[in-house]
Amino acid sequence: MVLLAAVPLLGNSAFRAPAKADHGTNILLLGTDGRDTITPEEKRKFHAGGIACDCTDVMMLVHLSERRDRVSVVSLPRDSLAQFPARRDDFTGKQLPAHPAKLNNAYAEGGAQLTVRTVQDMTHVPIDHFLQIDFRRFMDAVDQAGGVEVCTARRLKDSATKLDLAPGRHRLGGGQSLQYVRSRHVDGSADLGRIQRQHRFLVAALRGLVSRHVLTDPEAMLRIGRTLLGAASVDQGFGSGDLVELASVLSRVPLSGTEFATVPIAGFNPVIEGVGSTLRWDRKKADQVFADLRADRPLIPAGQNPLPGDPPDMRSSLPVRGSSLACR
Repeated sequence: MVLLAAVPLLGNSAFRAPAKADHGTNILLLGTDGRDTITPEEKRKFHAGGIACDCTDVMMLVHLSERRDRVSVVSLPRDSLAQFPARRDDFTGKQLPAHPAKLNNAYAEGGAQLTVRTVQDMTHVPIDHFLQIDFRRFMDAVDQAGGVEVCTARRLKDSATKLDLAPGRHRLGGGQSLQYVRSRHVDGSADLGRIQRQHRFLVAALRGLVSRHVLTDPEAMLRIGRTLLGAASVDQGFGSGDLVELASVLSRVPLSGTEFATVPIAGFNPVIEGVGSTLRWDRKKADQVFADLRADRPLIPAGQNPLPGDPPDMRSSLPVRGSSLACR
């Protein structure tokens, strides 16, 4: 799910001149919990079984600056309270009213189209492209890239995914990487901790691809690109050739030119019948983050380098540079 953002951020004309000058390009990355194509043995080994809800467990807004010198990534927590817009059901033709729901359920109810529309309504950030990936494509892409080296200053042990990493550095294959980015029972930070690990994984993946010169190897990028794109049932506006060209662009963006954030959270909403417990965005702070994306402004002022909390919490939601998430 997360490796995809290290490479295929844009497609077709997206990383050429966008339609709206001086505003950069926005992509919505969707990691679904689809697991039908992984084997029973893989499900047992990597504790990826269970019944999929056809939801998006990973949602990231990625902004590539107009000058192609900065990448900003903003994660949208899966349990955020959303208001799905009124729409006509594609299968039944029935008119459905607007209603509250958890954000990650948009994909289950209306696929990528409803997810994109809902995120645009909540953020007012125009989405130029989206890309979705499931467990199989994530695992295979990681393996094709030679694995990803992650590091941790403390033990990471998850009761659900059975992730168990001692302090230090670890090179993870596709299955272990899936455990790493899915784990949210490591400590009390729950989904916020999982999001931070996804950001760390993304930085590690990008760093590894650059150091091994994979991003500038057209043949290697074509193989990884075909794996990530798969046989998608929805036209995502991407082609393997586009990913090769984009990879060349990303190879020139330093980690200090990348930014990672989670939508600022104010707390929990009152329980809603039929929806459950949801997260409430800090509207003032969130609006500023999205205003910066729309205006193609950096999330972090020049000269500042805030450090990530470990584990993170709702009170510390400052954006951090990719360089502060990298292994030392």
